Parts: sequence; structure tokens; C-alpha cells
Amino acid sequence: MDLTLYAITDRSYIKDMDIADAVELAIKGGATVIQLREKDISSREFYEIALKVKEVTKRNKIPLIINDRVDIALAVDADGVHVGQEDLPADVVRRMIGPHKIVGVSARTVEEALKAQRDGADYLGVGAVFKTPTKPEAEAIGIEGLKKIKETVIIPVVAIGGITKDNAYEVMLKSGVDGISSVSAVFYGDIENNTRKLLEVIAKAINDRRNLK
Repeated sequence: MDLTLYAITDRSYIKDMDIADAVELAIKGGATVIQLREKDISSREFYEIALKVKEVTKRNKIPLIINDRVDIALAVDADGVHVGQEDLPADVVRRMIGPHKIVGVSARTVEEALKAQRDGADYLGVGAVFKTPTKPEAEAIGIEGLKKIKETVIIPVVAIGGITKDNAYEVMLKSGVDGISSVSAVFYGDIENNTRKLLEVIAKAINDRRNLK
């Protein structure tokens, strides 16, 4: 799985646009993974949205990850599920979805990261790196905290939390992570253009990082 630009949906940013259309634009701009995140809707509505988004991701050969809801991921045959520290443990999720699906876990400490790795996570979403309006209660760990976790685990790490095209270069260059995850930097405004510009910044950081070795 290419984790370079991991886009997380949020319908509060896309307003009246159909979420499947918004996802299509993000993929056109270069998003390499889509996570479908829905917090305040019924299971039926989540399922129906997930089916529509799955059509888009499958057609474009992009992995679809469902946030939190293992049942929805199984119901639509998504590529995987991402869980937080207050959701089902990664080892339980792995037993439920089987060995061939993707399991991602949120972590903000080395201890949480190592446990997720032991429990069978395929990748980590680490942050919040900076303060973010998407999760205002989350304490920022900074680039140094992110780097420490990346250097501790052997599974891929995606940085999340307050990352924009203006700070993504520094995050990628200094932390060594495998990719950037974003909500508003992708889905607020011109989605395709946002994604393309963010990907350009990430690609430059990856290239510069290689040249520094």
C-alpha cells in the first residue's frame, strides 16, 4: 500500500458535494489512500455512503479504509479498517477481518505504537503532530515526537494532525515518516488542486530526504 498521501474524508468540509465525487477529485489529484470517516450518522447511511465510495476507489485501484467501524468495512468489502485507542484493539480487529485486510491504528506515544505493532497493525497514524480543528482535544506531539515513534517501530507510519502544504515538507523531511494524512488540506476548497499541491510538496521532501542520505 502506498501511504504517501492518505486522505481522510469529512463531509463538513465538502458541504453539498456528493462524497463519492469529492473522493474522485482527491484521487485525481493524487491521493494514494482514502479513509472514509463518518461519526454522526446511522449505520445504514454509513453503509450506503461506503458502497458508493467503494465503487470509486475500486475503479481507480486505490485502497479504501473505513474509520472505526469494522462492521461497515466487512459489509462493503473495504480494503481495511483504521481504529483509535478507544476502539477495538488491533489484535481483535485482525481476527475479525482476517489476515489479508489492512489494519491501521492511531498512536501518539511510543508505548501505543509498539503495542499496535505487536497486535498486528499494518501501519500507524501518528499524531496529532500539530493542533488541529478536526480534533481540538488532541495534544500535539510535534515533529520530534513523530520522529521518535517512526524510529522505534518497523511498520509504516503516517503523520496526521494539523498538516498542510505549508508544513508538510518539514514534517516529511525531518521525521522520516512514510506519508502524510490530512482532512482539511485535501477536502476544504478545491479538492483536486489541494491534493495535487500537497502531493508535490511531499514528493519534494521524499526526494530531498533521499539525497541527504
